[in-house]
Amino acid sequence: MLNRQHFFLVVVFLAIAAAAAACTSSGTEVPSVPTALPSPGVVTTHVPDPQVVAEAYLHAWQQEDYESMYRLLTAVSRDAVTEDDFKAYYEDVAENAALQKVDYTIRSSLVKPHSAQVAYTVTLHSAVVGEITRDTVMNLSLENGAWRVQWDEALILPELHGGKRLAMDLQVPARGEIFDRSEQVIATQTDAMAIGLMAGQVDPDQADGLFNLLWRVTGVRPNYLRDAYENPPPGGYVPVGEVSADVADHYYSQLVGYAGIVLRRYSGRWYYGAGVSPHGIGYISALQPEEVGEYRRRGYRVDQKIGRMGIEHWGEPYLAGKNGGTLYVVDAEGNIVQALGAATTKPADTIYTTIDRDLQLQAQEAMKGFVGAIVVLERDTGRVLALVSSPGFDPNAFETANFNSSALLQQLNDPGNPLLDRATRGLYPPGSVFKIVTMAAALESGRFREDTIYNCGHEFTEIPGLTLYDWTYDHGFPPSGKLNLPEGLMRSCNPYFWHIGLDLYLNYKPNYLAETARAFGLGSPTGIEIGDEAGQILDPTSEREAVQQAIGQGTTLVTPLQVADYVAAVGNGGTLYKPQMVEKIVDADGNVVHQFEPEERGKLPVSAETLTVIRKGMGLVVSSPRGTAYWRFINFGIPIYGKTGTASTAVGTPHAWFVAYTDAQNEGKPDIAVAVVVEYGGEGSEVAAPILRRVVEVYFYGKPRSVYPWEAQIGVTRTPTPETTETPTPNP
Repeated sequence: MLNRQHFFLVVVFLAIAAAAAACTSSGTEVPSVPTALPSPGVVTTHVPDPQVVAEAYLHAWQQEDYESMYRLLTAVSRDAVTEDDFKAYYEDVAENAALQKVDYTIRSSLVKPHSAQVAYTVTLHSAVVGEITRDTVMNLSLENGAWRVQWDEALILPELHGGKRLAMDLQVPARGEIFDRSEQVIATQTDAMAIGLMAGQVDPDQADGLFNLLWRVTGVRPNYLRDAYENPPPGGYVPVGEVSADVADHYYSQLVGYAGIVLRRYSGRWYYGAGVSPHGIGYISALQPEEVGEYRRRGYRVDQKIGRMGIEHWGEPYLAGKNGGTLYVVDAEGNIVQALGAATTKPADTIYTTIDRDLQLQAQEAMKGFVGAIVVLERDTGRVLALVSSPGFDPNAFETANFNSSALLQQLNDPGNPLLDRATRGLYPPGSVFKIVTMAAALESGRFREDTIYNCGHEFTEIPGLTLYDWTYDHGFPPSGKLNLPEGLMRSCNPYFWHIGLDLYLNYKPNYLAETARAFGLGSPTGIEIGDEAGQILDPTSEREAVQQAIGQGTTLVTPLQVADYVAAVGNGGTLYKPQMVEKIVDADGNVVHQFEPEERGKLPVSAETLTVIRKGMGLVVSSPRGTAYWRFINFGIPIYGKTGTASTAVGTPHAWFVAYTDAQNEGKPDIAVAVVVEYGGEGSEVAAPILRRVVEVYFYGKPRSVYPWEAQIGVTRTPTPETTETPTPNP
């Protein structure tokens, strides 16, 4: 018979055990070390609770804190399994089950003097097969006054008892396609053909015919093909391009008639035209070793490819579909013991972009041989029609089944960094294209009006001890003389804008111009799906910084996308739209799961009157004989408003900018805003303006109409095609 003291202890113990049985995994604070048993002979009302240890173990599992779990094992268990093997087993379960999270509920416990059992329900949430719920039991032993867990695979699932493991048999749906705005293919899973040339093997008498045929097949101009063939990479193999199986079959009989040509069929991800906006669309490639664990947890197969950069990366949840599969329990020999769950695949969605494929490819051609970027936006909606970064790359390089892959990957070692998206992540001083912002701040401050006259001379001496010189001085031109504000923009008069920056800094608000720039969308990401850099707009801390900021120099950094966006806002009445590349997303049943809608991200901090004055100045840039870009737009025929920019750099040669928006009001062709930057290109009017003109011609007329100053004919330079790390110098 129990004496009074023993009876009291048992009653207290049962009360504590009953209360603890109601505990669940949510909202419970778990001590890291369970309470020890009282020393022998000591009278106490406290009895150690095995549920506290069970809770700590299961909570640590939720957190994937395998080290803490291992510390809670019995000494015998730790002797039987090393900590590394213990951790590896749990990680193996997590990867094979595509485990997203673990939930548990403690149901009850049974306590004996030196052992205990805690019953609980565990739910494994799998990214592939869904929820797997089981009831199981944790056995514990009393060691040195504390409960410790007896390790057994059944702690995870009862079916794993005896050293069994999990194995997932995955089925992967075909990756989704990417189209342009007119439903022309950009990226797809298909049969294709790699085309190349072996240096020295083409019959010289047939070379012209072969290069012209390859132009029709691949779109690569004969002059570029000839240059590549005559300057082959080590090994002598020259990759020409990749075409769909249909195109390959159509031209196959003609192609095989030439010596030196290499044709190899393959099946995989194929990108039209050697890449339509490769930086904006992106590419896919195999999982890297350090990524395998993470993606297996998401339900991916080890050999599966994932989207890298651009829409391929952003759209991964849509383009990958959802893997199906069956989760099995297997024995030590890998034999299937039983199936725990199964799910069917979900077909991928199709992404339709806002990109105009034909405009994009011709814009890429327009930048060939230069380092820089082009952005074309639909002025009144924010749709991205073209996104060019040069030098570019062929995304087919990352399809290992492509025979051209190795040679194309070697080209990525170009010091021009072809994988950098200069359109969205290239940071440049904006130079004089920033004067649009400065002009807006001047007018909105009330300290300047449209008719405010400034005598634009060669020198600026308003800061004691500092003399700055206008661009007219550097070029040996006469000073611009007396100018009103729109004429100051027309002439891009540096002294006028230095004067504005200094006046606002000293007599209005020191950071007013910086605040205006930030309200124009500079200094922060635009929100485009593929991501972009914020740039840099700092508050000036001195007079010298203020005047430099006023002409887009000093610490000011922007992306071409940001500039195109605020130029569009000037043209559309003051609305900053979020640039978007996705027109719609359609599922396998034809249902539209996402549809483009213009998204306003801000308003320019200017009045309608201010916009009118700015537009007047931008119009004069291209229409007045004194405008800095007048000679580039003679007889153009399309209403256009622009601004040149020549941004100083540390190496001496400036970056060339030209930005513009159109106002054609053509019902079938919405107006556009365009930004062009050419790294170390010199004067904006000499290089960037002709490129922008060509892009606008292609957009409105379907093809270029004017020859660059440095071309013998469209697409053919007067001198051999330069390397992409250099900038051709245009002839006057």
